[in-house]
Amino acid sequence: MRRLHIIALAGSTALGLFVGGWAYLAAQSFYDSFPGVLGSWVSVDGPFNEHLIRDVGAMYLALAAASIGGLIRRSAAVFRVLGLAWTVFGGLHFAYHAMHLAHMDPESAIGEMVALGVSLALGIVLLIPERTGGAPTSGEGLQGIVTELAHDAAVDEAARGG
Repeated sequence: MRRLHIIALAGSTALGLFVGGWAYLAAQSFYDSFPGVLGSWVSVDGPFNEHLIRDVGAMYLALAAASIGGLIRRSAAVFRVLGLAWTVFGGLHFAYHAMHLAHMDPESAIGEMVALGVSLALGIVLLIPERTGGAPTSGEGLQGIVTELAHDAAVDEAARGG
C-alpha cells in the first residue's frame, strides 16, 4: 500500500504544480485555454477574474508544496493528512463542476468529470490506511492521525539526540 500512497502523492504533486503553476503564472492563458488539448473549460464558466484564477493557482501550489513535503517525510499520518486535504478539495471541486455542466459540450463535460474524478481518487487513495500485517494500528480517524504525528515527532526528537 505504501507504494500506492507514494504514487498517489506524486500524481497529486504533479497535478498541483501543473494546474497551480499555469493558473498563478499565466492567469489569462489558463482562463483562455485550460486544460489545453481537451478544450477550454474555464472560459465557458464566467468572465475572466485574474484575482480568482491566481488564488486558485496559489491554492494548488500550496497543496503541491505540502505534497512534496509528504514525499520527503513519508509516514502513514502524513499520507492521511494530505489525503484529507486533497479529498476535501477534490470532492467540493468535483461537486461544483458536476452541477454546472450545461454550458459545456458533451466531450468537454466528460473530460472535465474524468479529470476531476482522477484528482479526487488520488486524495482518497491517500486516506486508505496502510496494512500492518494484522497488527492493530494506533487508531482510526483524527485520533489516530494525531497519535501517529506525535509518534513521528518523538522519533525525530530522539534522532536529534533530544
